[in-house]
Amino acid sequence: MDARISKLGLGTVQFGLHYGIANREGKTSEEEVGRILNFAQNAGIRILDTASLYGNSEEVLGRTLPPGSDFQLITKTGHFKKERLDAADAQLLRETFQRSLSSLRAPQLYGLMIHHADDLLVPGGEGLYQAMLDLKSAGKVQKIGVSVYHAGQIDAVLDRFPIELIQLPLNVFDQRLLASGHVRELKQRGIETYARSIFLQGLLLMNPEEIPAHLTSVSRPLAAFQADCARAGTTPLAACLDYILSVKEIDHAVVGVCSEGELQGIVRAAHDGARLSDYATYAQHDENVLNPAKWKK
Repeated sequence: MDARISKLGLGTVQFGLHYGIANREGKTSEEEVGRILNFAQNAGIRILDTASLYGNSEEVLGRTLPPGSDFQLITKTGHFKKERLDAADAQLLRETFQRSLSSLRAPQLYGLMIHHADDLLVPGGEGLYQAMLDLKSAGKVQKIGVSVYHAGQIDAVLDRFPIELIQLPLNVFDQRLLASGHVRELKQRGIETYARSIFLQGLLLMNPEEIPAHLTSVSRPLAAFQADCARAGTTPLAACLDYILSVKEIDHAVVGVCSEGELQGIVRAAHDGARLSDYATYAQHDENVLNPAKWKK
C-alpha cells in the first residue's frame, strides 16, 4: 500500500452539508458518496472523519458504506456552548454517540473527539471526558480525543486530560502549530494527530482573482504561492498535499471532496510527490484569514 495514500483520511462534511468557500456544487448526492467511498476503499484510504454536526452525513455514510469495508470511523460530539456543564451534558454526549452508532450502522467506532475543545475546558468539562472514557470501557470506541483550533487549547487540554487523538489545522499558509513545536510535542506524547483544513477550505486552490472581498489580504501571497507552483512544474493541489504528507509527525491528513473525480485528482497529486523548495516562506499569521470560523459569511 502506498504510504502517502494511506496517510490520507476522508472528511465527510460535504456529504451532509453545503460546506467550503470553494464549493460550488453544494451537498454531495448519495449516489456520488457511494462512488467516492468505493474509490477511497480501493485506493487504500482507511480513515473516515465525520461528526454529529455534519447535517445527515452519518446517516448517508450508514447507507452507502461498501459491504465488508474496513474503514476506521471517527466522529465528533455536538457543541455544548455553555459556561458550565453538568451530568445532563455528559448524558447528552452518550446519547448523541449512540445515535451516531445507529446512523453509521456500526457496533463500535475507531475514534470519538470533542468537537469544540473549549467544551472540555469549562467547569464540568471533566464529565464529558469521563463519559468518553465510559464509552471506551464499554467497547464502543477505541480511542478518544479532541479537535482544536489553536495552541492555547492544546496546552490546556494536555494539562488536564490524557487524550489519544487530536485534530488540528495545518496547511502551507497556516504553519503555526508546527512552528510552535506543538505538533512535535503531540508526536512525542504518542497522540495520534490528524491535520485538517489542508486546502484551507479550498482557498489555497482558488484563482486569486476570485477571492471574496473580505479575504483580499490573502490574494497576493496566494498568487505568489501559485506562481511558484507553476515555475516548479507542479500544481497548488500537489504542493499542498506534499507539504502536509511530508510532516512526519502528522499521522493522517483529512481531505474533503464533493465528487469521485475530486478524490481521484487528490490521489494522483499525492502520488506525484512534487515539492517546492521552501514551504516556510508561505506561512501567514493573520488568524482572520487562517481560521475559517472567523470568515465573514
